[in-house]
Amino acid sequence: MKRNIVIATLTAAALVTGGTVAAFAAGDDDTTAQRQASAGAQVIADRDDADDVNDRDDDDRTATADGDVTAAEAIAAALKHTPGTAVSADVDDDGADAGTWDVDVVKGDGAEYSVNVAPDTGKVLGAHRDADEDNDSEDRAELAALKGAEFDAREIAKAAAAKGTVTEVGVDDDNGTVAWSVETVKNKVTSEWKGALDTGKLTQDQDD
Repeated sequence: MKRNIVIATLTAAALVTGGTVAAFAAGDDDTTAQRQASAGAQVIADRDDADDVNDRDDDDRTATADGDVTAAEAIAAALKHTPGTAVSADVDDDGADAGTWDVDVVKGDGAEYSVNVAPDTGKVLGAHRDADEDNDSEDRAELAALKGAEFDAREIAKAAAAKGTVTEVGVDDDNGTVAWSVETVKNKVTSEWKGALDTGKLTQDQDD
């Protein structure tokens, strides 16, 4: 009689233990499934974030030359090839040089040159003297101001890169105050900035 009771007790214990193990196993399966679902959702979210970043980069790149050479790098290459004062830089949009950086440099004798820089390698493709230069008094005043500037075209382009992809740098004389004029593109939005010659401080153009 006692033997039967012992067997029945062991059987009941086994059933209880087995049920508990099964319950734990089921719980583990649910937890694993939840973890896998969460991980999958995180992967998708990460991919979406990466796509957004890539889209922003593509948007900004399409606004400038077909390459990775920045405005600051193009200006540096142009000045190394043709020493002088860089007065502007933008992407040429017509003729044989379309798609390349066009950097205008004024040499010490007052001659102005257009220097073309490859957008993918930063190599100078050629330079020619600007036959249309007029060197009037306003131009000479602007050039004199640029020569004494603490921030030159390359430095202001580097500073403006924090605002987006720099697509154009030039000089602007607003009511007798000479300043840098910079155009940037970020997320397909074009913005214009004024850059102080002495401090490099950028302020958004009120007309923008």
